[in-house]
Amino acid sequence: MKIGLTYDLRKEYLEMGFTEEETAEFDSEETIRALEETLSSLDHEAVRVGNIFELSRRLSAGERWDLVFNISEGCHGRNREAQVPALLEAYQIPYTFSDPLTLAVCLDKAVAKSVVRDAGIPTPESLTVDSMQNLEKSAISLGTSFPLFTKPVSEGTGKGITAESIVWDMDALKRQCSALLIRYHQPVLVETYLPGREFTIGIVGTENQARVIGVLEVKLNQNAEPLVYTFANKEFCEERVEYLLVKDKAIIQEASDVAIRAYRALGCRDAGRLDLKADKNGKLYFLEMNPLAGLNPTHSDLPILCSKAGIGYRQLISDIIRSARERKAKDRVFKHDSRTSTLN
Repeated sequence: MKIGLTYDLRKEYLEMGFTEEETAEFDSEETIRALEETLSSLDHEAVRVGNIFELSRRLSAGERWDLVFNISEGCHGRNREAQVPALLEAYQIPYTFSDPLTLAVCLDKAVAKSVVRDAGIPTPESLTVDSMQNLEKSAISLGTSFPLFTKPVSEGTGKGITAESIVWDMDALKRQCSALLIRYHQPVLVETYLPGREFTIGIVGTENQARVIGVLEVKLNQNAEPLVYTFANKEFCEERVEYLLVKDKAIIQEASDVAIRAYRALGCRDAGRLDLKADKNGKLYFLEMNPLAGLNPTHSDLPILCSKAGIGYRQLISDIIRSARERKAKDRVFKHDSRTSTLN
């Protein structure tokens, strides 16, 4: 197949004046090269496309692909991850990973929690703070059962998460919410803090074909920022974090059950990764879903998990492509329609 690669190259945005934090979710040349080489090794023709602006230009010029391997995170707004898939759907071009609705829902952590909660999946009690004026009233509704955990509602890669994200009293909650509202210009998600072990779970496949490929425990080293899997801890994970493949059958079973149910409830496709954390009694709770998981072969959680589970990078990419191809015929948006073919 001729497969287009859509992505946001971090280096390009840094050269345009974006900050390190603003580009934290974007991909390195190493990741793009790894995908390009892996697709070629699977007998596909890999074509670099780039970001949504380059995609728009090339679509307008008449260029097409059999499939687009999409890892573009987007730049602007809480629907930024949905922009490339939405454009591809308009042109009836199939692509990997979840559709625009799922991507938008998962990026808004409060909305994602509502979906999984309605599906009967445990997730910490929470509230969304959109201004300092409603903070105290909202906190009362949560019961102000400190400690609480704070983070921007629509960011990824741990952006906005620091050691100060755990707040122990109302004064600390006010300071942290104020700081996050000012810095990120979006609501703050405030959750009950869970003090137990933290896990990340990898999934490949779609709907009934979705399966857990491994459960990884995230353990912070002594030189890491304490208690929290922060932005800095993720950025320097090679030195600060130990990833341990879970072998305890009871934990694997509980984690897999919660993960698959959340994955399906949110409508995720092809592959993804989600985070769970335990309360003081060891019960696992859904934290958030990443339907567009990082694919750097050595730095991203999903490939690290696969490596520890004995699944090679080539096999992971092959499984993603296979899932996308298997559902292609089922999706109406991918079916040829002569009424619109002349428009694109």
